[in-house]
Amino acid sequence: MQFEYRPLGTLLAPKGYIRGPFGSALRRPELKSAGIPVYEQQQAIDGHRRFRFFIDPMKFEELKRFQVRTHDLIVSCSGTVGRISVIREEDPKGIISQALLVLRPDVDRLLPSFLYYFLTSPEGQLRLLGASHGAVQQNIAPRNVVEQIPTPTPPIGEQRQIAGWLGLLDERISLLRQTNATLEAIAQALFKSWFIDFDPVRAKAEGREPEGMDAATAALFPSEFEESPLGLIPKGWAVRSLDSVAHYLNGLALQKYPPESDDEFLPVIKIAQLRAGHTRGADRASARLKPDYIVRDGDVLFSWSGSLEVEFWGGGEGALNQHLFKVTSDEVPKCIYYLATKHFLPWFREIAAHKATTMGHIQRGHLSEAKIALPPAQVIGPLASTIAPLLDRRVLGTLQARELAAIRDSLLPRLISGKLRLPEAEAQMEDALA
Repeated sequence: MQFEYRPLGTLLAPKGYIRGPFGSALRRPELKSAGIPVYEQQQAIDGHRRFRFFIDPMKFEELKRFQVRTHDLIVSCSGTVGRISVIREEDPKGIISQALLVLRPDVDRLLPSFLYYFLTSPEGQLRLLGASHGAVQQNIAPRNVVEQIPTPTPPIGEQRQIAGWLGLLDERISLLRQTNATLEAIAQALFKSWFIDFDPVRAKAEGREPEGMDAATAALFPSEFEESPLGLIPKGWAVRSLDSVAHYLNGLALQKYPPESDDEFLPVIKIAQLRAGHTRGADRASARLKPDYIVRDGDVLFSWSGSLEVEFWGGGEGALNQHLFKVTSDEVPKCIYYLATKHFLPWFREIAAHKATTMGHIQRGHLSEAKIALPPAQVIGPLASTIAPLLDRRVLGTLQARELAAIRDSLLPRLISGKLRLPEAEAQMEDALA
C-alpha cells in the first residue's frame, strides 16, 4: 500500500518557501570578499561550501528574510534546475542568491531529510522539472506550481527510519570518497617526493637516511646526481617524455558507430561522463568496437580538450569518445603513468586556457614536451609496488561507492513512495553496509 500524497505547500512551515532576492536587492558592487556568505547555485548542485561572494552585516540585516537555517533545503532554480542540498548544523548562516529557492518543511508533518530524498528521487525530480519552464534556460515555475507538487507523507516515525537508512548509505558513500581522496593525496605526495623532488637521493647524498621507508626501498635510490636536460637528476636515471613511456589512444567519433539495437550497445564515455564518474543518460554506440576503444573499470582516462582531467574510470564498461585519451603502457606500471600524467595536468590546463578557441585543448606535441626522470626498469617496478596498492584501493573504493549508489537508487523510489516497506529493504541495506 502506497503512502498518502499531499500538496507540498501544505507541508511547509510558515514562510517555508523563499525565493532568492531579485534585481536591485543584491547588486554586484555590494558583494564583498569576506563577511556573511551568499549561497549560490553551485552550493545546491554539488553541496560544497566554498563561497565566492559575501555581504556585510548591514546588508545582511536588510536581506535576512532570505537567510538559510539549519535543515533548510536549497534548490537550484535557474539553468540547472532541481539540484538540492540540505543546510547542515555546521554550515555558516548566509543568504541565498536569486538562483536558489529555500524549502523549509513543517517538521511535525514532513522531515527535511525525507523531503530531500523524495525530491532527489526520479519521481521528485520529474515533479520539479515539470514545475519548470523556459525555452532557452530552465527556471522553476511560480510558487503556486511548486506548492502543488504531490508529496508522500508517511508517519513521521517511518519518515525518520527511511531517511535514516538512506542516509547511512550516503554516509558510507561519502566516507569511501573521502578515503579515496586521502589515498590519492598520499600517492601523489610519494610520487612527487621520489620522482620530482628526489628527496631520498638528496638525503643519501647528504649522508642522511631517507625518511619514511625501509632499508630495502632506500637501497633502490642512488646517492649521487648527474646533469641532464632537466638539470640534476638521480645518477643512472633517464629523462623520458610522457608519450615515450605510455600510449595515449584518442577516442572515436562515435556518432559514426551507432548501436546495433536497443539491447546491444555501449554507453558513450565523453568528458561529461568522465567528470561525473558514471554513464547515466549517456549516448549509445556500437558494442562491436575494437577492444582498444572499449573502456573498463580501472582504465586511466585523460580528457585533453575542454575540461582537462586525468582519472581512473570506475563507471562500468563503455566506449571511448573523441577528446579522451585512454592511457596504457607496456613499459611502466599504471600507477607511474597515471601520476606522471596527473603531475603535468596544471601545465596542460594552462596551455589549454591560452588557446584562442572556445574549447581549449592540448596537442600530442605537448605530451612529448612533458618530460620526467625515471629510474631503470629493474628499479621502477619495486618503487611502484609501494604506490600501486594505494591507487588499487582507491579504484576499489570507487567501485564500492558505485555499488552502494546503485542499491540506494534502486531502493529510494520504492521506499519513498511506499511501494517497498522498510522491513523488506533492511536486509538488502544491512548486506550492503556490512
